[in-house]
Amino acid sequence: MANLFQNKRVSLYVTGSIAVYKSLILTRLLVKNHNDVRVVMTEAAQKFVSPLTFQSLSKNKVIKDDFSTDNPKTIPHIDLADHSDLAIVAPATANTIAKMANGIADNVVNAALLATTAPIYVVPAMNVHMLANFATQANLKTLTDAGIHIMDTAEGFLAEGYAGKGRFPEPEEILTWLNQQFKSRTAELAGKKLLISAGGTREPLDPVRYLTNHSSGKMGFAIAEAAQAAGADVTLIAANTSLPVPDNVKVVRVQTARELLAAIKARFSEADALIMAAAVADYRPANVAEQKIKKTAQNTTMTLELVRNPDILKEIGLLKKPDQLLIGFAAETNDLITNAEKKIKAKHLDLIVANDVSQRGIGFNADNNQVTFLFKNGEQQKTAIESKQRVAKQLIEILSHRLFN
Repeated sequence: MANLFQNKRVSLYVTGSIAVYKSLILTRLLVKNHNDVRVVMTEAAQKFVSPLTFQSLSKNKVIKDDFSTDNPKTIPHIDLADHSDLAIVAPATANTIAKMANGIADNVVNAALLATTAPIYVVPAMNVHMLANFATQANLKTLTDAGIHIMDTAEGFLAEGYAGKGRFPEPEEILTWLNQQFKSRTAELAGKKLLISAGGTREPLDPVRYLTNHSSGKMGFAIAEAAQAAGADVTLIAANTSLPVPDNVKVVRVQTARELLAAIKARFSEADALIMAAAVADYRPANVAEQKIKKTAQNTTMTLELVRNPDILKEIGLLKKPDQLLIGFAAETNDLITNAEKKIKAKHLDLIVANDVSQRGIGFNADNNQVTFLFKNGEQQKTAIESKQRVAKQLIEILSHRLFN
């Protein structure tokens, strides 16, 4: 069996069923598959199996409620949701399924699931009559329609003493199903070649000094990671950043705006889409000194002559074929939407991602961001303030499900 999600952050939600003991084996298999597993248990689940047993197998502290944290800076259910690559609810009782379908968050399991944007996989376990009940079937359909993956229950001897559907599948069967589902989910951009730029360009003034901006490259690197996880062939053109390169992503290093343009032009004809997340210096010094410019007692001021750098998106737009996509970013400090709308029209973009970099805690150098996705038909979609990884996943979902369709 192929290990399709090694080295993933897996959240395993365990709810109150006699089948909880099988989730111990599932935990062991996931850990053996080199995943970081964090287990979350409802109060009812703790009646069947001690949290200490899951802790021993997962090597992580089990989350039992929103107060079971040693870090006052985090809220357990949000922290867990933000850092999950996939979520597994196994076993999932009829009660938990009903709460998921109706947005009820009265315990740490359902609160975390409500905040989760990562793929969710549900493995039900319940009595055959509870499973067949119209309410349960309606709830399962609601979850399926929302894009949540539901594993079919097994048929066999139930805890009640008779046979029927609703039996929790064997852990090995669950892992096989998860592999199949995850392969399908992560292949959304399979066969697509994405060109992504990140970081901030630098324009030299002399061998020591340069003009630049505050971009860290975190947003572009997060997009590259999300695109690769969705199965795309990703080339990341990185300007002046030392961030670790995501696995299986090709990287090209550049410094100046003209180097960035040349790197994109050399690769764009083979790309299905360009996501221009890099922050490009609009101007560069007209003359670059060969030696360090020295200050003197007489020269208390200095005048720089600047010239315009090429408009990369505009130039690439002239090369764009009908089946290629162009996605730009608009980092603004005022009139965010107005300025972004001007750019999407002037540069013939399919989508522009607008963010207000004047706000503290989001934008340049921050770990979080808040953006508005503007489509060329005028539609807008604004995110909450959330991690750049979550914003990147939303962008890739838009690319997968909307722009490429």
